[in-house]
Amino acid sequence: MKSPIIVTGASGFIGANIVRELNARGCTDLILVDSLGTDEKWKNLRGLAYEDLLAPDDFLARCEDGRMAAPDAVIHLGACSATTESNAGFLLRNNYRYTRRLCEWTLGHGARFVYASSAATYGDGSQGYDDDTAKLDTLRPLNMYGYSKHMFDQWALRHGLFDRIVGLKYFNVYGPYEDHKGDMRSLVNKSHARILEHGNIELFASDRPDYRDGEQKRDFIYVKDVVDMTLHFAEHRDGGGLFNCGTGIARTWLDLARALFAAMGRTPNIRFIPMPDVLRGKYQYFTQANMTKMRAAGYTKPFTTLEDGIRDYVQNYLLTLRNT
Repeated sequence: MKSPIIVTGASGFIGANIVRELNARGCTDLILVDSLGTDEKWKNLRGLAYEDLLAPDDFLARCEDGRMAAPDAVIHLGACSATTESNAGFLLRNNYRYTRRLCEWTLGHGARFVYASSAATYGDGSQGYDDDTAKLDTLRPLNMYGYSKHMFDQWALRHGLFDRIVGLKYFNVYGPYEDHKGDMRSLVNKSHARILEHGNIELFASDRPDYRDGEQKRDFIYVKDVVDMTLHFAEHRDGGGLFNCGTGIARTWLDLARALFAAMGRTPNIRFIPMPDVLRGKYQYFTQANMTKMRAAGYTKPFTTLEDGIRDYVQNYLLTLRNT
């Protein structure tokens, strides 16, 4: 019997897209792991083919007491991804210790372990966005979410695991199946609904003199590219490492807003609102992934442009599929 692929966080944004692509590639021997809770993310599972769906604590218990069969690979995306989460103890247990225990179990079975790190580990960007692990200890995340991800990156490095496992520092991901994420949804998703209701987009005004309103920059990456890079490392197992998962191009929030209006066939109408107090001093004004290491690892496909990604998202999902 073929060993299964395990996907944690499987009903979440990136996880659901991963499972859909695995199904499209003919893979249905999947064990999905997630806590469905009381929100609407269970809807992301509709239409997917898999063997079983387990709650995170039940799954880990089965791993550690011998009831879980050895996998072919573990794609670990399950985590609390709220950058505003202030319960440090919860993030320590959920994002760091759980990942560590799952990694140890996976490697104990000789299976591939690919996990989600985050661009939030880079903090304010003053140390750059270079995924060279020699620079890992210089990074200063701005929030506990970023630090919980950084803790595991550091642990893996200290134990010499990056020759066998892969960590992916996802930058600003947008795309289908993020509807359940509330305030953590991409601006594309949130603003599409706002444009339909109010006809405008709201962007944070800058509270720094070196950035004009709306000209804060991020490395926006379409979820389909994220999925492709993640599965590249699940399939190609000759080595490992910690890699940026972006496009290598920083675009402004104004660029994103204009691309969204264009995809919807509307004239741009952009308002600026004050930076919320909860984000002051914790807001990334510029992110841009250095993709040299990713390219050197053999991933050569072109990245989707911001305009093409938003057009595909709007016309092939937001306007047609989100309510089906």
